[in-house]
Amino acid sequence: MTHLLHVTGCAGFVGKALCAELQRRSSFAFSGSDRGICLGDFDTWRHPCIAVEDIGPNTDWSHALAGADTIIHLAARAHVLREVAQDPLTEFRRVNRDGALNLAKQAVARGIRRFVFMSSLGVNGEITEGGGRKAEAGSLKSSFSEEDKPQPHSAYAVAKWEAEQGLVEIARKSGMELVILRAPLVYGPGMKGNFARLVRLVGLGLPLPLGSVQNQRSFLAVSNLVDLLIRCVVEPAAGNQLFVVADGAEVSTPDLVRRIARALRKPARLLPVPVGLLWMGAVCLGKQKLFQQLCGSLVVDATKVRRDLAWTPPVTMEQELALVADSIKK
Repeated sequence: MTHLLHVTGCAGFVGKALCAELQRRSSFAFSGSDRGICLGDFDTWRHPCIAVEDIGPNTDWSHALAGADTIIHLAARAHVLREVAQDPLTEFRRVNRDGALNLAKQAVARGIRRFVFMSSLGVNGEITEGGGRKAEAGSLKSSFSEEDKPQPHSAYAVAKWEAEQGLVEIARKSGMELVILRAPLVYGPGMKGNFARLVRLVGLGLPLPLGSVQNQRSFLAVSNLVDLLIRCVVEPAAGNQLFVVADGAEVSTPDLVRRIARALRKPARLLPVPVGLLWMGAVCLGKQKLFQQLCGSLVVDATKVRRDLAWTPPVTMEQELALVADSIKK
């Protein structure tokens, strides 16, 4: 069976990796769309990467959706390291919530069979047990799963959670199948954000004050995410399901630094600075969120997706970090 896919955000980090893999597989015909000028011509069925206007509640997706039977919605406002919006939550809602719901409504009107939505593990919450500083109230879970009550802490996660709720209602009323994926930090060649910064620091051989951190964090290689996105297109059991997903091998921040260093063939220089001092420094610098990302725990229980979709991540963290290292050398 040939699936006619449309991938939004095709020029982004995950979108580029997904489209590259789709082009390697003969059973898929697809088009892509992105904001502004699109690079690359996805001509498997004579459809280029289509430039769409700024994504929001009024975006016209008619040209992008022509001929498709499945949507993988990756386009989103993310990786805002220096926020300039006066009201970030309103802007995240406009793009990530209202933009997604507008796309879904147009998809229903065109008879789209399945809508795969890339959400965020941030919908579940910010931290799990172990490492970093405990939440101010109540005990933390040892890991996040699909059964958890959503506790989004950031504007980005709030907008994603609200988008999920709206999409579920649209799917319920229309019969269009919905698949929601919640993922932790995604890494791989071309990544952005704090993971990329950490790789650069390790590559420079700079000493990092993270040797005393004792946490556990789940990550997701972009190669594994791409493989799962494709599985969510073809697997009947994925229809109308929510999955949390991760590589499956939790690592501490010091261990992550060591793995990055091995991939880069650099020494791992870790200083054993007490975590309490790191927290005090983070508070003084207004970097509490960065502290939580480096020192807090965030563990994913991906049992459901592995069981229901018979899915096993095809690459290990070491293999994906080797690809990152190779991309830096080029």
